[in-house]
Amino acid sequence: MRSYSHALASLLSFSLPPELVAIKPAQPRDSARLLLVNRSTQVIHDHHVRDLPALLSQTDLMIFNDSKVIPARILCSANRAELLLLEETRTGWWTALGTPAKRLSPGTDLFPDPVQGTASASPTLRVEKTIPGGQMVIRSLVEKFDLERFGRPPLPPYILKSRKARGQSDFDPADISSYQTTYAKIPGSVAAPTAGLHFTPELLSKLNHAFVTLHVGLGTFRPIKTADFRDHPMHAERYEIGPDLGEKICAAGRVIAVGTTSARVLESAPDLRPHTGTTSSYIYPPYEFKRVQGLFTNFHLPHSTLLLLVAAFAGPELALQAYEHAVREKYRFFSYGDAMLIL
Repeated sequence: MRSYSHALASLLSFSLPPELVAIKPAQPRDSARLLLVNRSTQVIHDHHVRDLPALLSQTDLMIFNDSKVIPARILCSANRAELLLLEETRTGWWTALGTPAKRLSPGTDLFPDPVQGTASASPTLRVEKTIPGGQMVIRSLVEKFDLERFGRPPLPPYILKSRKARGQSDFDPADISSYQTTYAKIPGSVAAPTAGLHFTPELLSKLNHAFVTLHVGLGTFRPIKTADFRDHPMHAERYEIGPDLGEKICAAGRVIAVGTTSARVLESAPDLRPHTGTTSSYIYPPYEFKRVQGLFTNFHLPHSTLLLLVAAFAGPELALQAYEHAVREKYRFFSYGDAMLIL
């Protein structure tokens, strides 16, 4: 039997055949496969997401993240550059990442490519300054920069690379709706809360549920590079808890977080009364969960903080068994991939 530490190390560094990286979502959304992981019996079963109503009781409460992904990826062919807008700090001013940095020095005027139509002959954005750590400040040169016209869904780099490796375009117009939950409400994320991508309105109507909001930042996907994972600098993200959540949770049987983002809000919020805040909660083994009794989540990248949260909830040994089973049974991995439910 593998030791606790060996299981955790093996889980964090698991290898995945490239063909198991999902580059498009399941259609319909709830046809994705679902791996049910039972912590008390240590038993694993194969299902589909559409089976959830039969797998849960009516008193189980699923908590979803209703943050909406902004079209933050900006292509500038005339500049041979690309931007990822991170946060609008005030109207028309953004912090951003840009590549290649050598073409994005302060004072550079940018000509974004529209998603459809013809690019303007005049620049619409300008690099104002660079920020230590690889970021920069971008300013709009027009009264209102139209993200819906110029922005593309900020798909993770591994999806873009996988598509190119398979000879496909890295942008599919279907991504505009596919890389967004059907219940997305409050704009602010630069990456999708991907566990929620599996839910259709019809499936959601059959489940006892409530919402929190956490705006997903780029730091969610930054790999752990420190020798000791506990030294990894965790990012901060903005969250909001609305009315009645505390009452719904008190009345629930089990509280099931849909996604690591929802889990982090529930576990780190000082209380469940309506409020806004920021969290830099970093959950890893042997953390004991206070409010979450179930976790619905996708399969995550190696060396990621999201994978550590899963290991903390399921236990490293059982989480490793689940991932090995998913690879063996050819589940689809990462943002557009299949899901697991840990109870």
